[in-house]
Amino acid sequence: MQVGHAKSPFQAWNLRRNPFGELTFGERAELAVVEELAHWLEILRRPRTALQFVGDCGHGKTTHLLALHRSLGNSVYVYYPETGPRPKLPTVRPLLIDEAQRMGHWNRWRLMRGKGPIVVATHIDLARQLRKFGFETVSVDMNAPMHAETLSRILNRRIEASRWMNRDPSFEVDILLAEGLLAKFHSNVRAIEGFLYESLQATLTGRASWPPVI
Repeated sequence: MQVGHAKSPFQAWNLRRNPFGELTFGERAELAVVEELAHWLEILRRPRTALQFVGDCGHGKTTHLLALHRSLGNSVYVYYPETGPRPKLPTVRPLLIDEAQRMGHWNRWRLMRGKGPIVVATHIDLARQLRKFGFETVSVDMNAPMHAETLSRILNRRIEASRWMNRDPSFEVDILLAEGLLAKFHSNVRAIEGFLYESLQATLTGRASWPPVI
């Protein structure tokens, strides 16, 4: 497929880059598709509320935290790495903690003793501990099945943001392709993006065609 005269395979598809590659934190927040954002923001107006996103790697926990952080102008986002020094725990609330399961007992105790709403992304369910410390806790299962329409929106927003010129994109992820991706990868968006990244690279170099065979 060609889109006018192009200087590179990306431009031939009206792209500046492969839209399924790694994004900055700012880009992830801006392009996030968070369907219940307004509802969660309303919940976080209450002072003793905890919102937790629970799920495996690649299921959108960080993206949801970044979208909330972008909408909560006075909030603080803290990421706990797998190795290395642990960050200091701010006293500012709302406080958003990514990879909360890595915090350790002492920091988790300090987090739950503090006042004000908190949001955590975690691989393990912390609801019991949060409720023990008096938090009204709302849990979101990030491993739950995703609708094909939602996945299509997520991926097409990335394509839109990667367009080279202000004209119609030369391809999209339609519902049929989204259904196939969900059947293969379930709700693991990171795995889906990785698959599409490699598929598009192969298409641009003539080793495959679009849409990819699943």
